[in-house]
Amino acid sequence: MGRLVPAVTRALDVLELFLQGDGTLSAPEVTRRLQLPRTTVHELLTTLAARSYLVTIPEQPGRYRLGVRTYQLGSRYAEQLDLAAEGQQVAREVAESCGETVHVAILEDTEVIYIAKVDSTHAVRMVSAAGRKLPAHCTSVGKLLLAALPEAELDARLDGRELVAMTANSVTDAAELRAALAGVRKRGIAVEHRESNPDVSCVAAPVRNRAGLVVAALSISVPMIRWTEEREAELARLAAGGADALSARLGHGKAQA
Repeated sequence: MGRLVPAVTRALDVLELFLQGDGTLSAPEVTRRLQLPRTTVHELLTTLAARSYLVTIPEQPGRYRLGVRTYQLGSRYAEQLDLAAEGQQVAREVAESCGETVHVAILEDTEVIYIAKVDSTHAVRMVSAAGRKLPAHCTSVGKLLLAALPEAELDARLDGRELVAMTANSVTDAAELRAALAGVRKRGIAVEHRESNPDVSCVAAPVRNRAGLVVAALSISVPMIRWTEEREAELARLAAGGADALSARLGHGKAQA
């Protein structure tokens, strides 16, 4: 276990105090409960308020309550819980319709994390597993999620990063990857042929949240012995339909209605 950062620990201690009582506190109350110097408490409260983790209460001068940033974090946490549970259900439905392996994944920096997986009815050796991370550039779900990032954010994540190969077909050139991502944006789906597994190809479609943001991708993986252009087109439609169904479960479309 790494070393804990005292300043971060104190800031979190302050925030956790607001889970008690009526959810409002003054600086003297925080000082007394945490046994911290008044100057330290003032600096912590000022910093947390500046970042919208706390707000002052106009009708109660000197008192604070939790701010909108804590709500946003909690909402994102709840959304991901919903995403995993709903993703598993939709993945099961898609897998039943095609008999192939279905994944739902999210992006973390330059890797994908698989949060749901339903195996094929056939015996297939897969490198993926629920909870496992893989390099995003080697997977259809990863390419789709990278393609959905704003250009500046994509640059920040990719610049200076080595693109490690998982198979002989993995993309390891940054310019080639960016060209592939441009194609993903144009088509609205992502495909990878034996880039993470030498025997498997995959097609992925975007999953959107209530605000219309791409928060995950749903993919269908097929061994090359069952992969044809016709099958690819069919699976692309199934993946898109499954991703749309999962998006609807997350509230996509309701905010615009």
